[in-house]
Amino acid sequence: MLSTRWRPLSDMWSEMNRLQGEMNRLFGRYGVSNGLEGTTAGYPALDLWEDEDHLYVEAELPGMELGDLEIFFNGDDQLSIKGERKRPEIEKASWHRRERGFGSFSRLMSLPQNVDADNVQAEFKNGVLTITMPKKEESKPRRIEVKVD
Repeated sequence: MLSTRWRPLSDMWSEMNRLQGEMNRLFGRYGVSNGLEGTTAGYPALDLWEDEDHLYVEAELPGMELGDLEIFFNGDDQLSIKGERKRPEIEKASWHRRERGFGSFSRLMSLPQNVDADNVQAEFKNGVLTITMPKKEESKPRRIEVKVD
Protein backbone atom coordinates (compact mmCIF):
# COMPACT_ATOMS: atom_id res chain seq x y z
CA MET A 1 0.00 0.00 0.00
CA LEU A 2 1.33 3.39 -1.06
CA SER A 3 1.02 6.14 1.47
CA THR A 4 0.79 9.82 0.50
CA ARG A 5 1.17 12.61 2.96
CA TRP A 6 -1.62 15.14 2.88
CA ARG A 7 -0.23 18.69 2.50
CA PRO A 8 -3.06 21.20 2.17
CA LEU A 9 -0.69 24.22 2.34
CA SER A 10 1.42 23.00 -0.58
CA ASP A 11 -1.19 23.96 -3.18
CA MET A 12 -1.80 27.28 -1.46
CA TRP A 13 1.92 28.19 -1.51
CA SER A 14 2.31 27.36 -5.19
CA GLU A 15 -0.75 29.47 -5.97
CA MET A 16 0.63 32.34 -3.85
CA ASN A 17 3.95 32.14 -5.74
CA ARG A 18 2.12 32.23 -9.06
CA LEU A 19 0.09 35.26 -7.92
CA GLN A 20 3.25 37.04 -6.74
CA GLY A 21 4.88 36.45 -10.13
CA GLU A 22 1.86 37.88 -11.92
CA MET A 23 1.81 40.96 -9.65
CA ASN A 24 5.56 41.52 -10.20
CA ARG A 25 5.02 41.34 -13.96
CA LEU A 26 2.07 43.73 -13.80
CA PHE A 27 3.72 46.35 -11.61
CA GLY A 28 7.03 46.03 -13.48
CA ARG A 29 5.29 47.44 -16.58
CA TYR A 30 4.70 50.67 -14.68
CA GLY A 31 8.17 51.14 -13.21
CA VAL A 32 7.54 49.67 -9.75
CA SER A 33 10.39 47.57 -8.39
CA ASN A 34 9.41 44.02 -7.55
CA GLY A 35 11.75 43.96 -4.55
CA LEU A 36 12.94 40.43 -5.26
CA GLU A 37 15.08 40.54 -8.35
CA GLY A 38 16.30 44.11 -7.83
CA THR A 39 15.15 45.23 -11.26
CA THR A 40 12.90 48.11 -12.14
CA ALA A 41 11.17 48.31 -15.47
CA GLY A 42 10.52 51.88 -16.46
CA TYR A 43 8.25 53.99 -18.52
CA PRO A 44 8.88 55.05 -21.15
CA ALA A 45 10.77 52.18 -22.73
CA LEU A 46 14.21 53.46 -23.79
CA ASP A 47 16.84 52.27 -26.24
CA LEU A 48 20.43 53.57 -26.08
CA TRP A 49 23.09 52.97 -28.72
CA GLU A 50 26.15 54.69 -30.14
CA ASP A 51 28.27 55.11 -33.19
CA GLU A 52 31.73 56.67 -33.44
CA ASP A 53 30.56 60.26 -32.88
CA HIS A 54 27.16 60.15 -31.16
CA LEU A 55 25.01 58.52 -28.51
CA TYR A 56 21.34 58.01 -29.36
CA VAL A 57 18.31 57.49 -27.15
CA GLU A 58 14.84 56.57 -28.39
CA ALA A 59 11.76 56.63 -26.17
CA GLU A 60 8.31 55.36 -27.06
CA LEU A 61 5.72 57.97 -26.10
CA PRO A 62 2.56 57.25 -28.09
CA GLY A 63 -0.26 59.73 -27.77
CA MET A 64 1.83 62.36 -26.01
CA GLU A 65 2.39 65.97 -27.01
CA LEU A 66 5.82 67.60 -27.17
CA GLY A 67 4.70 70.16 -24.60
CA ASP A 68 4.20 67.34 -22.07
CA LEU A 69 7.94 66.46 -22.10
CA GLU A 70 11.05 67.90 -20.45
CA ILE A 71 14.58 66.76 -21.31
CA PHE A 72 17.51 67.69 -19.06
CA PHE A 73 21.20 66.87 -18.71
CA ASN A 74 22.63 66.57 -15.23
CA GLY A 75 26.35 67.04 -15.69
CA ASP A 76 27.93 65.54 -18.79
CA ASP A 77 26.69 61.97 -18.50
CA GLN A 78 23.14 61.85 -17.11
CA LEU A 79 20.00 62.25 -19.19
CA SER A 80 16.64 62.98 -17.57
CA ILE A 81 13.31 62.63 -19.37
CA LYS A 82 10.20 63.81 -17.52
CA GLY A 83 6.65 64.08 -18.68
CA GLU A 84 3.03 63.44 -18.10
CA ARG A 85 0.57 61.31 -20.00
CA LYS A 86 -2.82 62.84 -19.48
CA ARG A 87 -5.80 60.73 -18.48
CA PRO A 88 -8.16 60.39 -21.46
CA GLU A 89 -11.41 62.30 -20.99
CA ILE A 90 -14.29 60.39 -22.48
CA GLU A 91 -17.79 61.67 -21.82
CA LYS A 92 -20.92 59.55 -21.61
CA ALA A 93 -19.08 56.25 -21.98
CA SER A 94 -18.20 53.25 -19.86
CA TRP A 95 -14.73 51.72 -19.74
CA HIS A 96 -14.51 47.98 -20.41
CA ARG A 97 -10.72 47.73 -20.33
CA ARG A 98 -8.04 50.19 -19.26
CA GLU A 99 -4.46 48.98 -19.73
CA ARG A 100 -2.66 52.14 -20.86
CA GLY A 101 -1.16 54.01 -17.94
CA PHE A 102 -1.33 57.75 -17.35
CA GLY A 103 0.22 60.25 -14.98
CA SER A 104 3.67 61.72 -14.40
CA PHE A 105 6.88 59.83 -15.13
CA SER A 106 10.58 60.46 -14.80
CA ARG A 107 13.55 58.49 -16.17
CA LEU A 108 17.17 59.19 -15.25
CA MET A 109 19.76 57.42 -17.36
CA SER A 110 23.52 57.35 -16.87
CA LEU A 111 25.24 57.58 -20.22
CA PRO A 112 28.31 55.48 -21.02
CA GLN A 113 30.28 58.57 -22.14
CA ASN A 114 30.26 62.32 -21.66
CA VAL A 115 28.27 64.27 -24.23
CA ASP A 116 28.29 67.84 -25.50
CA ALA A 117 24.99 68.97 -23.94
CA ASP A 118 25.05 72.29 -25.86
CA ASN A 119 24.72 70.49 -29.21
CA VAL A 120 22.13 67.84 -28.39
CA GLN A 121 19.25 67.49 -30.85
CA ALA A 122 15.83 66.00 -30.12
CA GLU A 123 13.12 64.99 -32.58
CA PHE A 124 9.59 63.85 -31.75
CA LYS A 125 7.90 62.01 -34.60
CA ASN A 126 5.05 59.47 -34.65
CA GLY A 127 5.17 59.06 -30.88
CA VAL A 128 8.92 58.31 -30.79
CA LEU A 129 11.35 60.73 -29.15
CA THR A 130 14.86 60.49 -30.64
CA ILE A 131 17.70 62.29 -28.85
CA THR A 132 21.03 62.62 -30.68
CA MET A 133 23.95 63.49 -28.42
CA PRO A 134 27.42 64.29 -29.79
CA LYS A 135 30.22 62.75 -27.77
CA LYS A 136 32.76 65.10 -26.22
CA GLU A 137 36.09 64.91 -28.02
CA GLU A 138 37.89 63.66 -24.91
CA SER A 139 35.39 60.78 -24.68
CA LYS A 140 35.98 59.51 -28.19
CA PRO A 141 38.42 56.64 -28.61
CA ARG A 142 41.83 57.62 -29.97
CA ARG A 143 44.19 55.38 -31.80
CA ILE A 144 47.64 55.13 -30.22
CA GLU A 145 50.59 54.47 -32.48
CA VAL A 146 53.10 52.06 -31.02
CA LYS A 147 56.77 52.63 -31.84
CA VAL A 148 59.01 49.68 -32.47
CA ASP A 149 62.73 49.91 -31.62
